[in-house]
Amino acid sequence: MFDYCADPKTLEGLAWLSCYLTTAKHFSFYLSFLTVIVVIVITAPLVLVIGFAGALAQRSTIGPVRWLGWAYAAVVRGVPDIVFFLFVPIAVDQALEYIRHHTLCSDQTGSVWVGNDFVVCQQAKLPLTSAETWVHDLYGLALAVLAFAMIYGAYAANVIQGAMRAVPSGQLEAGRAIGMSAGQIFRRIHVPQMWVYALPGLSNLWMILLKATPFLFLLGIQDPVYWARELGGFKTQVYAYSHEDWRFWYFSALMLFYLGLTWVSQIGFDRLSVRVSRGMALAR
Repeated sequence: MFDYCADPKTLEGLAWLSCYLTTAKHFSFYLSFLTVIVVIVITAPLVLVIGFAGALAQRSTIGPVRWLGWAYAAVVRGVPDIVFFLFVPIAVDQALEYIRHHTLCSDQTGSVWVGNDFVVCQQAKLPLTSAETWVHDLYGLALAVLAFAMIYGAYAANVIQGAMRAVPSGQLEAGRAIGMSAGQIFRRIHVPQMWVYALPGLSNLWMILLKATPFLFLLGIQDPVYWARELGGFKTQVYAYSHEDWRFWYFSALMLFYLGLTWVSQIGFDRLSVRVSRGMALAR
């Protein structure tokens, strides 16, 4: 980064530290924090959409739809998150490659299962072997976001379902009394008032999602946990920047990062709670 960093072994003190903290690996470490923020910013709206759809499915008057909504929530909540987080990317990846294999390599009639291995033609692989590194990284992040959305969407569905039940029936009856249609009551009364009851549960879910982002490490994504372990581990003299085991300091930085995120999030949810409950008796 700096001209004087050409020979790290001749450096000491702050000069050594400034060079050490500006290596390419450290910049990857810093960017990994942005990766976490991007993942949660993309995942949160998907969780809400899936949760809202799941809550509506649970309230459906159509039996199969209602059963599907309850089954989805029950299965996801009953399986450890880490298991489901690993299962979804593998299942989706193999399903897509299976479809591509039978579409692009229809001349190959053999089974894709060879012993314990899942083998498809080169054209069917996702991403292609020749793809750039960033394509592989983006694909892995997309699968991770999908897994997070599927897991926490089930919890959000239960939160939203409970919030819908908590809206006083008198409010809905008042809407019918003045001639509002079912759709108008749902859009103008039920959903706006539902958020007051759903927000505490959704805020907790957001905090849990923040703390679950280290699961990215399990998919081989170079997140802050990966780099903290990689950079903080003991480095002998064969390395340009040798040092003792500094994982304590790196993981302390991770702790401060997540504490900062939760602190900012709590401030945001407190303000949002005041906003959505404005004009309601619950705000007093």
